[in-house]
Amino acid sequence: MLGSGARGPGSRRGWPAVACAVLLLASACGSDEAEPSSARPADSPSSKASGSASAKPVSEDLAVEPPGELTQPLLSSDVLVYSQKTLEKETVEQIKSIKGVTTVEPISMGSFFADEREVTYAAVDPATFRRFTPPGTAQTAAVWERVAGGEIAIEPKLGRTLQKDDGYIDLGNGDDAEEVHIGAYAQILDPSYARRIDAVVNPRWVDKLGMRRDNAMIVALDATSPQSIRKQLQKYAGGSASVQILGPDLDINATQTAFLTGGSVASAVGSFSYSANPDGTVDPDPAWVRANIRTEEMPIIGKVTGHRVMLPQLKAALNEVVTRGLGAKIYTYDGLYVPRFIARDPSRGLSFHTYGTAIDLNARDNYRGIAGKMDRTVVSIFKKWGFAWGGDWNYTDPMHFELAKLVKVG
Repeated sequence: MLGSGARGPGSRRGWPAVACAVLLLASACGSDEAEPSSARPADSPSSKASGSASAKPVSEDLAVEPPGELTQPLLSSDVLVYSQKTLEKETVEQIKSIKGVTTVEPISMGSFFADEREVTYAAVDPATFRRFTPPGTAQTAAVWERVAGGEIAIEPKLGRTLQKDDGYIDLGNGDDAEEVHIGAYAQILDPSYARRIDAVVNPRWVDKLGMRRDNAMIVALDATSPQSIRKQLQKYAGGSASVQILGPDLDINATQTAFLTGGSVASAVGSFSYSANPDGTVDPDPAWVRANIRTEEMPIIGKVTGHRVMLPQLKAALNEVVTRGLGAKIYTYDGLYVPRFIARDPSRGLSFHTYGTAIDLNARDNYRGIAGKMDRTVVSIFKKWGFAWGGDWNYTDPMHFELAKLVKVG
């Protein structure tokens, strides 16, 4: 394992050789998953604007100083420390002092859900964070000029899935979530890592998106094994923080952190730490469960367990379904609060059902990828009461309804 002093701007522990990294810029190193960085989504209205250093900021209020030329060596991304709370300066200094730690990079992290996928993004300093990214991304100046100018850089396949016709994406599940323009497609971390950062914006977005400032950090090491200093990292970060060694396998022994962002629904639902189980289920912090998860009797479907914020709106929707004589259109209840990873696969992130804010109905006739047989009047009633419907997604899930807007009941 090389020490940090042995790395030049195009060299990186754990990443392909320089030749392949350069070829990434010419779409020559593999599949769509390992696509080159590019300075604008190809089908965005702004695609004719090249990703030059003179790119005009989206908004002066959301722009930071352009990062300039990359002159320092690239760094390895060895450990991700992630908390619901800001990591205090004292904590950062303690972690920096651990023998074997060469550099730490404070960042702000949050997540939202899109088409039942957990999307994790970070607010970063474009000038310094770029050194932790793959060579093809780090060395593409236009990516970081766009981020500095107030746009988002996002993993290519995900960006194409989420991008709207105007080149923007919504950073949240709620109807009042902020939107941001896609400035670049780029891999942020090694795509094989179980713990991802799918996209980055600059720090001016932190307050606007309801993120917790500096609640995470990337830790770079020399030849020291991450496992050998993990206990020290956990000691300084605190027991509720996640200390995740970055690699292809999610360490289920590590505490994990869920920090939902993006609008009033995210604020109301709250965030929590959780532990993972070998069977793909998770155990949220019992204190969060006690404060938020309730069991109530509902029209049509009977007793359900879900988030206290969602249940009144769910009851109102079901009451209206009954009042309008459509009760028979809902014939199976297939789950609400189910704390687990998507498809019980840790690499795919948490299911939105973990928050107790999504419900599945009539599953046998409404599986993923089809139009389904969900009665469209029932769908309209649920939308009236603040729910988004999975049948509207690019990859449909017509059994699925999730809380997207807070609606006053009664």
